[in-house]
Amino acid sequence: MSDLHTLTLTEAAAAIRDKKVSSVELTESSLKRIKAFQPKFNAFVRIDEESALAGARACDAALAAGKSRGPLHGVPLAHKDMFYRRGLVSTCGSKVRANFVADTTATVLEKLDAAGALQLGTLNMTEFAYGPTGQNAFIGDARNPWNPDYITGGSSSGSGVSVAARMVYAALGSDTAGSVRMPSSICGVTGMKTTFSRVSRAGCMPLSQSLDTIGPLTRTVADNALMLSVIAGVDARDASTSNVPLSDYLAAAKPGSLKGLRIGIPRGYFDDKLEADVKAVQDAAAAVYRELGAEVLEVQMPDLDAVNGAGFMLTWGDVHTIHSQWMATQAGDYSPQTRGRIEVTLGATARDYVDAQRSRARALKEFNAKVFSRCDAVLAPVHSFPVPKIADVDVSGGATMLRILDEITRLMRPVNVLGLPALSLPSGFTPSGLPCGLQLIGRPFAEALLYRVGAAYQGATDWHSRMPTAAA
Repeated sequence: MSDLHTLTLTEAAAAIRDKKVSSVELTESSLKRIKAFQPKFNAFVRIDEESALAGARACDAALAAGKSRGPLHGVPLAHKDMFYRRGLVSTCGSKVRANFVADTTATVLEKLDAAGALQLGTLNMTEFAYGPTGQNAFIGDARNPWNPDYITGGSSSGSGVSVAARMVYAALGSDTAGSVRMPSSICGVTGMKTTFSRVSRAGCMPLSQSLDTIGPLTRTVADNALMLSVIAGVDARDASTSNVPLSDYLAAAKPGSLKGLRIGIPRGYFDDKLEADVKAVQDAAAAVYRELGAEVLEVQMPDLDAVNGAGFMLTWGDVHTIHSQWMATQAGDYSPQTRGRIEVTLGATARDYVDAQRSRARALKEFNAKVFSRCDAVLAPVHSFPVPKIADVDVSGGATMLRILDEITRLMRPVNVLGLPALSLPSGFTPSGLPCGLQLIGRPFAEALLYRVGAAYQGATDWHSRMPTAAA
């Protein structure tokens, strides 16, 4: 097959399982695309060709002997360069950790290994995951596969690019204030910001322990559900993981009617400063949901400006704690933008941090009462404006940088503070020709419901199946 790269993750796994294609063939196909498009899009930090092909050969031999390693047997993936693998370098996107060799393997990677997945390498990311544009002064900027002049979104930039350009079948990212949803929206892929505590963070570089979540970026909702079914769950290595039972994500991710389901269109906060091109995408999606049988209604939002502010305080406190030692000894190794953002954290006090932590339970209670008493999921923009060019956000520090970065993440950060799940779906294009996604926001641990709502939408539209012409 010459078009192996066009298969979804679900299709690729089934093709190997049914022996219609070998893991080696699938891996060679991905490596061929990586070699063709890496110079153009800069999605990868490291390419592990030899070990991936060795793993593929082992998978094929195991299957020939009647042994399957799991639901992802022999499928090549790649992940953000912040998921540690014992004995290998994880740069975390920074010169500060250019030679850091991990002495442990992230739980999520261990789970993917156990499910039979292969890893082709590690992916570009914003330095220390601290930035939403996808730029990186150390590794070089990842480039948007729809138009390299535009940002990819961050911080999981390489994850969004590699999946959109069909280099890999899925990738892991992290989301602290939108770092899965932003690149998913801007690159035109499907991304799940999981409920806080749903997926283990053991062996992952932290940005903010108070807000960090791990989630998959994929081509379809079904693929996303498959990935989450592998990585979710309690982990003894991460005491913050929840013992709330897992749902059947795969069963939920099947297109169907949404009759009786209520989709809320937010009024207040999410529609503040909402530009016409983005609103048009949201309106069109709402119309699709009406056709699918859902009740679409307006829902007034609580005070999310205060929640957004709490998110900054939490991030600043955690970032200051993590980076204070490196800033004292290696400040010159940080890029100007990241160093400037870390320096801002010095203004946060212990009282600010504690007050922000205390506000979270109250804010979630209010959100549940005002929003989820009226609807089952909220359909909201990921960002309020069309995708900017790299040149438009190429700022190093100061007040201008903070204002731009705040505006980019403003519609996503409150979801992290509240600990809610949110699914970013490809939902259309703006006149610039760049993708525009929307986020479905649900109650805590309602990933299965979001997959149901997202799968129905993808069953009725084809935005998720469109491939960047630059990667055709």
